[in-house]
Amino acid sequence: MSTRIAFLKGHGTENDFVIVPDPENALDLPPAAAAALCDRRAGIGGDGLLHVVRSAAHPEAAHMAAEAEWFMDYRNGDGSVAEMCGNGVRVFARYLQRAGHAVEGDLAVATRGGVKTVHLAKNGDVTVGMGRALLPEGDVEVSVGERSWPARNVNMGNPHAVAFVADLDHAGDLYTAPPFRPATAYPDGVNVEFVVDRGPRHVAMRVHERGSGETRSCGTGACAVAVATARRDGVDPAVTGTPVTYTVDVPGGTLVITEHPDGEIEMTGPAVIVAEGEFDAEWLEGVLS
Repeated sequence: MSTRIAFLKGHGTENDFVIVPDPENALDLPPAAAAALCDRRAGIGGDGLLHVVRSAAHPEAAHMAAEAEWFMDYRNGDGSVAEMCGNGVRVFARYLQRAGHAVEGDLAVATRGGVKTVHLAKNGDVTVGMGRALLPEGDVEVSVGERSWPARNVNMGNPHAVAFVADLDHAGDLYTAPPFRPATAYPDGVNVEFVVDRGPRHVAMRVHERGSGETRSCGTGACAVAVATARRDGVDPAVTGTPVTYTVDVPGGTLVITEHPDGEIEMTGPAVIVAEGEFDAEWLEGVLS
């Protein structure tokens, strides 16, 4: 008989993920395997893969095991490894709750971007402590077709270029990565957010995620957008001493981002598990052969 491997499917504001529980890190999931699982036509389909591993069992996370029992080994839809995924952390925490590994309240999750604090609320929302934003110096520009815009360089454990535009349609189809310059600003590629104003402390965005194309939502991107918008609006919490909160509309829903005077950023939004099942290990082996 062929081996059956358990999986689940979940999303956070329609940023969707294949979830593969593997507590002891026993599965070999090279980039091609992750890409095959995330393939929307020939696989299960998702913007990314959440490989659920105990921190102590993973060489990249063992040093965080004392702080966080579980490690989110995250892969983009093309199989490439990413440092962090904000929507992914929320869905990862929801899975741990569903599996009986976590309860309502606070939870620590290890990621390649460090240990993240997650709060599972009674109303179903999940809040993630996203850490602090870094704002590298230097001018950046992004373009789509004949249009170009200055962009704010924001690093949320992964790189972002945030451009304020007159119309979200100006972002084009976002199938391919928008060109940026200088090339030295993002040697490993970048997530590009296009932003318009919706009202006081309220913006909307579209995003091209490196390795995934346009997605329905990007948690670290929403945080980067909130930080860039606050600086544009002259309400840096480190200067004012007062937290600032922005509502960020994404194609898949709404996220609420708060930046505190100490620089810590919190993101709140939904996380839903929609299905679970099994896939055939022989199928995956065939894909990789």
